[in-house]
Order: sequence, then structure tokens, then C-alpha cells
Amino acid sequence: MKYNILITGSSGFIGSHIVNKSKKLFNFNKFSLQTHTLQTINFNNIDTVLHCAAIVHKKKINFDKYYKINTIYPVELAKRAKQNGVNHFVFLSTIAIYDDSLEMIVEKSKINPTTFYGKSKLEAERQLLELCDDNFLISIIRIPMVYGKGAPGNIATLIQMVKYLPIIPLGNIKNKRSFIYIENLSNLVNKIIINKTKGIYLGCDDKAISTSQFVELIARCLNKFCILFKIPLLEPVLKTILPSFHRKLFMSFVIDNQKTKLKLSLTNPYSVEDGIKEMMS
Repeated sequence: MKYNILITGSSGFIGSHIVNKSKKLFNFNKFSLQTHTLQTINFNNIDTVLHCAAIVHKKKINFDKYYKINTIYPVELAKRAKQNGVNHFVFLSTIAIYDDSLEMIVEKSKINPTTFYGKSKLEAERQLLELCDDNFLISIIRIPMVYGKGAPGNIATLIQMVKYLPIIPLGNIKNKRSFIYIENLSNLVNKIIINKTKGIYLGCDDKAISTSQFVELIARCLNKFCILFKIPLLEPVLKTILPSFHRKLFMSFVIDNQKTKLKLSLTNPYSVEDGIKEMMS
């Protein structure tokens, strides 16, 4: 018998992929606040609510808007699900809740979000965990940058750079950063839904790679000749004028998800090399 899943954010990059790839495992009921209200949701026969919808790193949006969409919305959804007899709520969160000066992340690493996105997600986590009990399980998945075919944001920018710029000033960067391929994320979500396991989980690929390696792998998959070089002043200049962007490009941020993999008996189906290859195919 298939589980019945109510999913939000099904039109987004992550949500749409999960629906397309997991429809043989689950029956999906799609819900969007853009066209419906929480009061109109029919929770009959719903086994799990999977919450993927969010505002992510939008410019010129104040914290109140982030809080409304990323905190109030999922918490109210969870409350209504609980009141209507649903026993499992899965919340996609972010590693942006952690202190971004850290180089290695585990579940209990220092919490210190610096962005509206991270702060709103953290507050949602706190309020959701207060709803958790033996009859209503809360599962929180903290993830880094997600890549895959059709990925938006920084991933799309990197791909466009490789396609159209023969020379890119991102050479010889020695950092290590964790990413997660969309198929590996989907596999993690499926495991949590099927096992109905509560708690906090970290998702990532098995290997962390540098910014330079990520760009090189994209170029290789595109059969694109691309010269990566280093501008000595680029790093200190970015550190001064765009500290957040500097951290993403030059600093290490590695996730240790061994606890998650052990608890779920989880194996990532794709290596980071295979994930990038599939993304560019």
C-alpha cells in the first residue's frame, strides 16, 4: 500500500523532483498557498505532510515576510495536520541555521544564523519540535546547496559562467564544501517517510569538494575548455565588500552526516561526480 503524502512547494525545484521521482512509492496530494488556504486542506487519509515550500535568499524582502512564509506557514500547517490525525510532518530546513564561521558541521554544532532565511527556518524548527510527541512525529532535514538539472540560484550562475566564459577567476581555491545532489536528497526524504523516524537529520553527498573542483567538473561534463585562474586580490576584496559571498566561494563548510546515515541505514545512490554528470546530461 502506498503512503499518502501532502506536499507543499511541489512546483519548486526540490518539490517537483521529489514528486516526479517518488510517485511510484507515494500518492501525492499537492498544496500551494498561492492558490489555496490552510483552511481548505483535506487531511483525510494523509499519512505524512512533506513541507518543501519556502522563501530562499530573496533580496529586498524584510524579515516579516520570511517569518510569515518560512515560520508561521509551516507551523500552522503542522498544527492543523496534528489536529486532523496526521502522525508525521517532514520539514526541509537548512544548514544556514549554523554558525557560518565553522568548518565542520554535525547536528549539535553551534547555532547562529545570520540571514533572514536561516533565522526564519530556525524559528520554524523550534516551534515545530514543540508539537512533537508519540502521536505526531516531527522530522527535520537540514540541507546545504542542492544541485541537479534545473537547479536555480548559484548553481545556475556557475553553469552559465562555464558555458560562456573561457576564463574564470575561481582557480586554486582549496576549500571544502558539502553539497547534495537532488537524487540523494530525494532518497533521504523517502527513507524518513517510509521509516517514520522523528528527529533532526543532515543531508549531503558523501564527499565535500572545493569551489574550483565543482567548476572543473561542470566544465568536464560540458566538454568545455575552461581556464581557471587565481586573482590574488579577489579574496580579500570580496571578504570586505561581500562577506557572505566570500564565505560561499572560499571558506570550508563540511557536513558530517554519519549519524544520519547510521540511524537510517542510508546509502547515497550518487557520488558528487555522478551527480554533476547527471545534472549536465
